[in-house]
Amino acid sequence: MRARTAVLVAAAVPVTVAAAAAILKAGHWQLHADRYRIELQPRPRRSCTDCRGAGGWWTGGAFPEMEACGCWATRRELRIRLRHGAAWPDEPPF
Repeated sequence: MRARTAVLVAAAVPVTVAAAAAILKAGHWQLHADRYRIELQPRPRRSCTDCRGAGGWWTGGAFPEMEACGCWATRRELRIRLRHGAAWPDEPPF
């Protein structure tokens, strides 16, 4: 019975990973995972009529700045903390 369960789990994992990748791509999300956190960050939509997938546009003036498009900037970033501590320390420990 355990061998059959192991085979079913081994077959289900690649299918689950492929389905998750397709969902993330269709929903315009970027996945980042390390030992400290799992993050889902929104990405600009290629079909957006305002930014055309660039994520924003430059505003004029003496000091031009990038203005983010609403197709991704107004969406929330999702984060799950796994371990305490910073992923990238500011200074080396020595």
